[in-house]
Amino acid sequence: MPPKPAAEETEEKPHYLGHRQRLRDRLLQNGAGSLQDYELLELLLCLAIPRIDVKPIAKDLIRRFGSFAGVMAAEPDQLMEVSGIKESTAAAIKIVQGAALLMQRQDVLQKPVLSSWKSVLDYCHSVMAHDQNEQFRLLFLDGKNALIADEVQSRGTVNHAPVYIREVVKRTLTLGAVSIIMAHNHPTGDPTPSRDDIDMTRAVQRALAEVGVNVHDHIIIGRKGHASLRSLGYLDAVKAR
Repeated sequence: MPPKPAAEETEEKPHYLGHRQRLRDRLLQNGAGSLQDYELLELLLCLAIPRIDVKPIAKDLIRRFGSFAGVMAAEPDQLMEVSGIKESTAAAIKIVQGAALLMQRQDVLQKPVLSSWKSVLDYCHSVMAHDQNEQFRLLFLDGKNALIADEVQSRGTVNHAPVYIREVVKRTLTLGAVSIIMAHNHPTGDPTPSRDDIDMTRAVQRALAEVGVNVHDHIIIGRKGHASLRSLGYLDAVKAR
């Protein structure tokens, strides 16, 4: 009798394997821009979950969090609420987010901040725009406008993050910063400054001026844009002594 075909020759390969290969080919030949959000996410997921069709999971994630960026910014426990996402997969997603933010941060570090303003805005947008709660962030600069440190000073609720002026002044002096840029996000998506935003900015500016530190700007980040309080004319004409 003729020999039986090997098992691998008789088993039909899962349909999604050919689909994945086509996505890989497009990615390598034409770059990530040639893929839809869910397709790029699908390629990431298949590295963490190789033995199942992850296309439905990718679409569920995009539907839940609104976009690829929204998925990357989601908290691990939120990601694991989606069927099919375990701890290891959530970790893989956060690794990709961390790598992207590190690349942007290093780009900001390599140049004087005020001469690479678009990079600063892109970085702030990446780290803050999709946060579901407000965060208040400070970028500390030296005398050549190079970034000394980038720190989140406080996290709050969906519409408020506390700002402690004494702590801002203390941290600025500790780091030896000559100037700072303030930034916070509006989870509602609208970057229009509130009256409280304007008053707080001026209060911080006056306090820092007393110790010889300038406030270059206060940037408010929304999901689809930003507002600069300096460009809007809300920063007082106060110079550091």
